[in-house]
Amino acid sequence: MNAPHIVSEPPILYFGTPVVLISSANEDGSANLAPMSSAFWLGWRCILGLNASSKTTENMIRTGQCVLNLPSVDNVAAVNRLACLTGSNPVPAVKLARGYTYEKRKFETAGLTAIPSLTVAPPRALECPVQMEAVVAARHDLLEDDDAARGKIVTFEVRVTRVHIHPDIAMDGVCNRVDPDKWRPLIMSFQRYYGLGEELHESTLAKIPEEIYRMPDIARSRTAELVKS
Repeated sequence: MNAPHIVSEPPILYFGTPVVLISSANEDGSANLAPMSSAFWLGWRCILGLNASSKTTENMIRTGQCVLNLPSVDNVAAVNRLACLTGSNPVPAVKLARGYTYEKRKFETAGLTAIPSLTVAPPRALECPVQMEAVVAARHDLLEDDDAARGKIVTFEVRVTRVHIHPDIAMDGVCNRVDPDKWRPLIMSFQRYYGLGEELHESTLAKIPEEIYRMPDIARSRTAELVKS
Protein backbone atom coordinates (compact mmCIF):
# COMPACT_ATOMS: atom_id res chain seq x y z
CA MET A 1 0.00 0.00 0.00
CA ASN A 2 2.64 2.49 -1.06
CA ALA A 3 0.39 4.29 -3.54
CA PRO A 4 -1.33 7.48 -2.27
CA HIS A 5 -4.89 7.19 -1.04
CA ILE A 6 -7.72 8.37 -3.26
CA VAL A 7 -10.86 10.24 -2.30
CA SER A 8 -13.79 7.81 -2.58
CA GLU A 9 -17.56 7.92 -2.10
CA PRO A 10 -18.72 4.31 -1.55
CA PRO A 11 -22.55 4.10 -1.47
CA ILE A 12 -22.30 2.04 1.74
CA LEU A 13 -19.62 1.81 4.45
CA TYR A 14 -20.07 -1.81 5.51
CA PHE A 15 -16.43 -2.66 6.06
CA GLY A 16 -17.26 -5.85 7.95
CA THR A 17 -19.60 -6.59 10.85
CA PRO A 18 -21.15 -9.77 12.30
CA VAL A 19 -24.46 -10.97 10.91
CA VAL A 20 -27.36 -11.01 13.39
CA LEU A 21 -30.65 -12.85 12.99
CA ILE A 22 -33.20 -10.86 14.99
CA SER A 23 -36.28 -12.74 16.08
CA SER A 24 -39.30 -10.73 17.20
CA ALA A 25 -42.96 -11.36 17.94
CA ASN A 26 -45.70 -10.52 15.43
CA GLU A 27 -49.13 -9.24 16.47
CA ASP A 28 -50.65 -12.72 16.25
CA GLY A 29 -47.93 -14.31 18.38
CA SER A 30 -46.03 -15.84 15.45
CA ALA A 31 -42.31 -15.17 15.07
CA ASN A 32 -40.49 -12.96 12.62
CA LEU A 33 -36.81 -13.59 11.82
CA ALA A 34 -34.67 -11.06 9.97
CA PRO A 35 -30.96 -10.87 9.09
CA MET A 36 -29.02 -7.66 9.62
CA SER A 37 -25.42 -6.59 10.20
CA SER A 38 -25.61 -3.02 11.51
CA ALA A 39 -24.88 -3.94 15.11
CA PHE A 40 -22.24 -3.46 17.77
CA TRP A 41 -21.92 -4.33 21.46
CA LEU A 42 -20.75 -2.51 24.58
CA GLY A 43 -20.94 -4.67 27.68
CA TRP A 44 -24.37 -6.30 27.71
CA ARG A 45 -25.85 -3.53 25.57
CA CYS A 46 -26.19 -3.66 21.79
CA ILE A 47 -26.88 -0.92 19.25
CA LEU A 48 -28.96 -1.99 16.25
CA GLY A 49 -29.59 0.00 13.08
CA LEU A 50 -32.78 -0.93 11.20
CA ASN A 51 -34.96 0.32 8.40
CA ALA A 52 -37.91 2.13 9.92
CA SER A 53 -40.36 0.30 7.64
CA SER A 54 -39.20 -3.21 8.56
CA LYS A 55 -41.37 -5.70 10.43
CA THR A 56 -38.60 -6.14 13.00
CA THR A 57 -38.68 -2.42 13.79
CA GLU A 58 -42.47 -2.49 14.07
CA ASN A 59 -42.38 -5.49 16.38
CA MET A 60 -39.62 -4.10 18.60
CA ILE A 61 -41.41 -0.79 19.02
CA ARG A 62 -44.66 -2.56 19.89
CA THR A 63 -43.28 -5.25 22.24
CA GLY A 64 -39.92 -3.89 23.42
CA GLN A 65 -38.37 -7.35 22.98
CA CYS A 66 -36.18 -9.35 20.63
CA VAL A 67 -33.59 -12.11 20.43
CA LEU A 68 -30.20 -11.55 18.79
CA ASN A 69 -29.20 -14.86 17.24
CA LEU A 70 -25.59 -14.95 16.02
CA PRO A 71 -25.02 -17.40 13.16
CA SER A 72 -21.68 -19.03 12.53
CA VAL A 73 -20.12 -19.57 9.12
CA ASP A 74 -21.93 -22.94 9.10
CA ASN A 75 -25.30 -21.14 9.03
CA VAL A 76 -24.62 -19.02 5.96
CA ALA A 77 -27.09 -20.85 3.70
CA ALA A 78 -29.91 -20.35 6.20
CA VAL A 79 -29.12 -16.66 6.50
CA ASN A 80 -29.02 -16.23 2.74
CA ARG A 81 -32.47 -17.81 2.36
CA LEU A 82 -33.83 -14.87 4.36
CA ALA A 83 -31.86 -12.18 2.55
CA CYS A 84 -34.64 -10.69 0.40
CA LEU A 85 -37.69 -11.60 2.44
CA THR A 86 -39.80 -9.36 4.65
CA GLY A 87 -42.47 -10.02 7.23
CA SER A 88 -44.28 -6.80 6.26
CA ASN A 89 -47.43 -7.18 4.20
CA PRO A 90 -47.80 -5.25 1.97
CA VAL A 91 -44.11 -5.03 1.18
CA PRO A 92 -42.83 -1.48 1.86
CA ALA A 93 -42.00 0.45 -1.30
CA VAL A 94 -38.33 0.78 -0.40
CA LYS A 95 -38.00 -2.99 -0.09
CA LEU A 96 -40.18 -3.72 -3.10
CA ALA A 97 -37.78 -1.67 -5.21
CA ARG A 98 -34.94 -3.89 -3.98
CA GLY A 99 -36.67 -7.13 -4.92
CA TYR A 100 -38.01 -8.18 -1.51
CA THR A 101 -41.04 -10.46 -1.22
CA TYR A 102 -43.38 -11.17 1.67
CA GLU A 103 -42.85 -14.30 3.75
CA LYS A 104 -44.42 -14.93 7.15
CA ARG A 105 -42.88 -18.34 7.92
CA LYS A 106 -39.31 -17.10 8.28
CA PHE A 107 -37.97 -19.85 10.56
CA GLU A 108 -39.36 -22.58 8.32
CA THR A 109 -38.09 -20.87 5.15
CA ALA A 110 -34.59 -20.54 6.60
CA GLY A 111 -34.59 -24.14 7.80
CA LEU A 112 -34.06 -23.05 11.41
CA THR A 113 -35.77 -24.28 14.56
CA ALA A 114 -37.63 -21.89 16.87
CA ILE A 115 -37.17 -22.70 20.57
CA PRO A 116 -38.57 -20.86 23.62
CA SER A 117 -36.70 -18.03 25.26
CA LEU A 118 -36.46 -17.64 29.04
CA THR A 119 -37.00 -13.90 29.55
CA VAL A 120 -38.70 -12.61 26.39
CA ALA A 121 -41.54 -13.80 24.17
CA PRO A 122 -39.72 -14.09 20.80
CA PRO A 123 -38.11 -17.50 20.23
CA ARG A 124 -34.44 -18.32 19.76
CA ALA A 125 -32.90 -19.98 16.71
CA LEU A 126 -31.63 -23.37 17.87
CA GLU A 127 -28.96 -23.74 15.20
CA CYS A 128 -27.23 -20.43 15.98
CA PRO A 129 -24.32 -20.97 18.41
CA VAL A 130 -25.08 -17.72 20.25
CA GLN A 131 -28.52 -16.44 21.26
CA MET A 132 -29.04 -13.25 23.28
CA GLU A 133 -32.46 -12.39 24.65
CA ALA A 134 -32.92 -8.63 24.95
CA VAL A 135 -35.29 -5.80 25.77
CA VAL A 136 -35.38 -2.33 24.23
CA ALA A 137 -33.75 0.28 26.48
CA ALA A 138 -33.89 3.24 24.10
CA ARG A 139 -34.79 4.22 20.56
CA HIS A 140 -33.37 6.97 18.40
CA ASP A 141 -34.31 8.06 14.89
CA LEU A 142 -31.23 8.40 12.70
CA LEU A 143 -30.69 11.08 10.02
CA GLU A 144 -32.79 13.64 11.88
CA ASP A 145 -30.63 16.41 10.41
CA ASP A 146 -31.62 15.50 6.82
CA ASP A 147 -35.05 16.52 5.57
CA ALA A 148 -35.09 13.93 2.77
CA ALA A 149 -33.95 10.95 4.87
CA ARG A 150 -35.49 11.76 8.26
CA GLY A 151 -37.61 8.90 9.65
CA LYS A 152 -36.20 6.19 7.41
CA ILE A 153 -33.63 4.63 9.77
CA VAL A 154 -34.07 3.72 13.45
CA THR A 155 -31.44 2.77 16.01
CA PHE A 156 -32.25 0.73 19.10
CA GLU A 157 -30.25 0.30 22.28
CA VAL A 158 -31.14 -3.11 23.67
CA ARG A 159 -30.21 -4.59 27.03
CA VAL A 160 -29.35 -8.28 27.01
CA THR A 161 -31.30 -10.27 29.60
CA ARG A 162 -29.99 -13.79 28.92
CA VAL A 163 -27.09 -15.24 26.91
CA HIS A 164 -27.05 -18.79 25.54
CA ILE A 165 -23.89 -20.23 23.97
CA HIS A 166 -23.27 -23.68 22.54
CA PRO A 167 -20.72 -25.71 24.54
CA ASP A 168 -18.65 -26.16 21.38
CA ILE A 169 -17.58 -22.51 21.47
CA ALA A 170 -17.02 -22.22 25.23
CA MET A 171 -13.50 -22.00 26.61
CA ASP A 172 -12.42 -25.34 28.06
CA GLY A 173 -13.56 -25.57 31.66
CA VAL A 174 -14.95 -22.00 31.70
CA CYS A 175 -18.65 -21.67 30.88
CA ASN A 176 -18.61 -17.86 31.07
CA ARG A 177 -15.98 -17.38 28.38
CA VAL A 178 -16.24 -17.78 24.62
CA ASP A 179 -13.11 -19.21 23.02
CA PRO A 180 -12.26 -17.00 20.02
CA ASP A 181 -10.37 -19.91 18.47
CA LYS A 182 -13.61 -21.92 18.40
CA TRP A 183 -16.12 -19.19 17.56
CA ARG A 184 -16.39 -18.47 13.84
CA PRO A 185 -19.00 -15.72 13.34
CA LEU A 186 -20.54 -15.00 9.98
CA ILE A 187 -19.30 -11.61 8.77
CA MET A 188 -20.87 -9.35 6.17
CA SER A 189 -18.58 -7.01 4.24
CA PHE A 190 -20.08 -4.87 1.47
CA GLN A 191 -23.08 -7.24 1.15
CA ARG A 192 -20.92 -10.39 0.88
CA TYR A 193 -20.45 -13.19 3.40
CA TYR A 194 -17.07 -13.91 5.00
CA GLY A 195 -15.64 -15.70 8.00
CA LEU A 196 -12.72 -15.02 10.32
CA GLY A 197 -9.25 -16.39 9.71
CA GLU A 198 -6.68 -17.51 12.26
CA GLU A 199 -5.38 -15.15 14.94
CA LEU A 200 -2.80 -12.85 13.36
CA HIS A 201 -0.84 -11.47 16.29
CA GLU A 202 -0.68 -11.66 20.07
CA SER A 203 -2.97 -9.00 21.52
CA THR A 204 -1.83 -6.75 24.34
CA LEU A 205 -5.49 -6.11 25.21
CA ALA A 206 -6.03 -9.84 25.69
CA LYS A 207 -3.81 -9.65 28.78
CA ILE A 208 -6.53 -7.66 30.54
CA PRO A 209 -8.89 -10.07 32.35
CA GLU A 210 -12.34 -10.03 30.74
CA GLU A 211 -13.90 -9.97 34.21
CA ILE A 212 -12.77 -6.35 34.59
CA TYR A 213 -15.29 -5.36 31.92
CA ARG A 214 -18.26 -6.95 33.74
CA MET A 215 -21.18 -4.49 33.85
CA PRO A 216 -24.17 -4.26 36.26
CA ASP A 217 -26.49 -5.50 33.50
CA ILE A 218 -25.17 -9.03 34.04
CA ALA A 219 -26.32 -9.15 37.68
CA ARG A 220 -29.57 -7.49 36.64
CA SER A 221 -30.19 -10.21 34.06
CA ARG A 222 -30.26 -12.91 36.76
CA THR A 223 -33.52 -11.52 38.11
CA ALA A 224 -35.19 -11.20 34.73
CA GLU A 225 -38.48 -13.05 34.38
CA LEU A 226 -40.45 -13.96 31.29
CA VAL A 227 -42.23 -10.85 30.06
CA LYS A 228 -45.02 -11.46 27.60
CA SER A 229 -45.34 -9.00 24.76
